[in-house]
Amino acid sequence: MSHTPHELHEEFPEFGEKITSLKADDAHFAKLADEYHEVNRAVHRAETNVEPIAETAEVEMRKRRGQLKDELYRILSA
Repeated sequence: MSHTPHELHEEFPEFGEKITSLKADDAHFAKLADEYHEVNRAVHRAETNVEPIAETAEVEMRKRRGQLKDELYRILSA
């Protein structure tokens, strides 16, 4: 599969070590990161027509990815 954009370490390169640490030590962060990863991959598959979906569903997935990213950033920057 081609490179998937918007991966967490790519989005927040300044927090690379903290992301790794929190994924191992903070169950809530790990759950959010896993959900972000799943949604991000689904958006990528939809955008590249590997798994085409309705436009409204794709928009909703992008919104969810944004919400998760905001929450993860809030935790990382705390």
